[in-house]
Amino acid sequence: MPQSLTLAEARAFLRVSDVAEDAVLTLLIDAAEARVAAAAGVALTAASPAPLRLSVLTLVAHAYEHKDVGEPSLALVEPWLTPYRKARL
Repeated sequence: MPQSLTLAEARAFLRVSDVAEDAVLTLLIDAAEARVAAAAGVALTAASPAPLRLSVLTLVAHAYEHKDVGEPSLALVEPWLTPYRKARL
């Protein structure tokens, strides 16, 4: 279940009106949230900062639009993630 954004937000961002896509969009949101949370070292919620939530949306959009390319690179959202990364010792 997505934590940082709703399915409705993702559908609006992607301009997807077909509910037949909901299952794949939910899967993409879950995967993108997991990648962003791991990369930033924080748990995501609906109250997460906008750059983190936008990172999730960007990864979802890329994966949705480029299904045949494979996993989207975090380089797409690196500028938004960098300020939130936990210092690694």
